[in-house]
Amino acid sequence: MSEIVVIAADHGGFPLKTVLLPELKTLGFEVLDLGTMSDDAVDYPDMAAALAGAIRGGRAGRGVLICGTGIGMSIAVNRHREIRGALVHDGLTARLARQHNDANVLVLGGRLLGPELAKDCLRIFFTTDFDGGRHARRVAKLS
Repeated sequence: MSEIVVIAADHGGFPLKTVLLPELKTLGFEVLDLGTMSDDAVDYPDMAAALAGAIRGGRAGRGVLICGTGIGMSIAVNRHREIRGALVHDGLTARLARQHNDANVLVLGGRLLGPELAKDCLRIFFTTDFDGGRHARRVAKLS
């Protein structure tokens, strides 16, 4: 059985979400798409809360959030216990978010990253393992 990844975006992240959906499926994930399904305005805190609820409720193991800059989604999702959302800008930050912080939500800025860079961040994030070790003690303090 494949891992389920939940994805959500606001109107600023909708175009990039449409690019990343097929990439997640190519990586072998089942995708739970919580919207938005158009570029009509929605509130990013609502989308972040829905995604956090899906992870905390066991409907998905990890997630992807996208808004215009990624900043609002990052702030909103990290208000939820057990969620470690990481706003990433390149492959290095995607890799370190997983290796050092055991991030379970990838946050991207849809208006800041081009499609190829965003797909690269996604691939790296979802194929990188948590290093554990000295990082595990620190991550445990977050929850």
